[in-house]
Amino acid sequence: MYRRTLMTGAATLGLGAAIRPAAAQQPVEIQFWHGLSQPLGGILEKVVADFNASQSRARLVPSYRGSYPETMVAAIAAFRAGQAPHIVQMFEVGTGTMMNAGRAVIPVHELLSRTGVNINFDDFLPGVRGYYAAADGKQMSMPFNSSTAITYYSKDAFRRAGLNPDQFPTTWGGVEEALKKMKAAGIAVPMSTAWPTWVHVEQFSAIHDIPLATLANGFGGLNTELAVNNELMQRHLGNLVNWQKEGIFRYGGRNNSGEPAFPAGDCAIMTTSSGFRARVQREAQFNWGVAMLPYYEGVRNAPANSIIGGASFWAMNGGPSAPRAEAEQRAIAEFFAYLARPDVAGQWHMDTGYLPITRSGFEYAKAQGFYSKPENVGAEVPIEQMLRGASTDNNRGIRLGGFVQIRDIMQEEMEKAFQGQQTAQQALAASVTRGNQVLRNFERANRG
Repeated sequence: MYRRTLMTGAATLGLGAAIRPAAAQQPVEIQFWHGLSQPLGGILEKVVADFNASQSRARLVPSYRGSYPETMVAAIAAFRAGQAPHIVQMFEVGTGTMMNAGRAVIPVHELLSRTGVNINFDDFLPGVRGYYAAADGKQMSMPFNSSTAITYYSKDAFRRAGLNPDQFPTTWGGVEEALKKMKAAGIAVPMSTAWPTWVHVEQFSAIHDIPLATLANGFGGLNTELAVNNELMQRHLGNLVNWQKEGIFRYGGRNNSGEPAFPAGDCAIMTTSSGFRARVQREAQFNWGVAMLPYYEGVRNAPANSIIGGASFWAMNGGPSAPRAEAEQRAIAEFFAYLARPDVAGQWHMDTGYLPITRSGFEYAKAQGFYSKPENVGAEVPIEQMLRGASTDNNRGIRLGGFVQIRDIMQEEMEKAFQGQQTAQQALAASVTRGNQVLRNFERANRG
């Protein structure tokens, strides 16, 4: 922005030119669209308000635009109309789409290079940073609200079944034994799950260091193909199907529809997002604990780190012919740098239950005594799970175009298996066939 000097002449009065004081420089206005409903949206907008109060060069204007998919559609439409927001919050499964959005986005590494603003991405959890980085490691978007999948379990149910309430099984073999003991003890639903494909396909593949798709899960190019129809995945989905027949597992539905069963006491074990913790704390009327996701023994490199869910922030150009001004780009970069501060990242984690996406944010939370409080016991489990093992092509993230549709396809095929209409192998084979068609359609649409 340019400082405007207002001058008034008084020649008709026979006086010399009178010069008014220069007007104060107005902060550059940055439009920020997000997809977090209350109460998380309110906490996010408080972060924005704190940033605005911390400096005078920029003013961010946050705006809730509906669910993540609705926000994505709105942002793309606004770009085409030349009215895109400066920053948009995009969920992780939209990353592949944004990566191929061309001039619509300003990659974070370019934004920082142009503005001279520095962010130490080495401080970020590898599984968080890698999800939003290009194949060459260059940062494409700004990680923010990230979660991972963990296990919640009823300590009361464990005691009832004669199990150690303070030691959840680390392997799926151990889980199966525990489920059978709980069933024998009269527990109606020993285990259920939410986010079935995210937990039992995506997270499962990452933890066992096996590919979800070729070409490093899509990081290597658009001509990737799904790889979920493998022996280990067939074994696991087959176990879930058999456990449902035995009455020791119950399919809880798509997305997060199965979650309420756990705090209501209707199931003893729930695998779902680490971000579910706040609701369990608020609603559960029994003793409960959390643990890392189980793994199968004898699998090379298992257990490795899990991957993330959640969203990141993308910097956008205004439209096809509307690049951002230098002052606007600097304001965006400075906001991103503010989010990476240890106190900001750590406080967001403590307020919401999302991961402290940086190591320094984790240390900040520890210094506040967060993890030593009785109500927060186990809150460090998802962070420790994200940090175990080395990051590989199989567990740094997923970069598949049309992945929202692919998830729906996998859920449909899994449901047919749970309903006895096909085997686990048939479900996975159909997922690959149908999912690959989505990938080919996306490739044709985005091959430059």
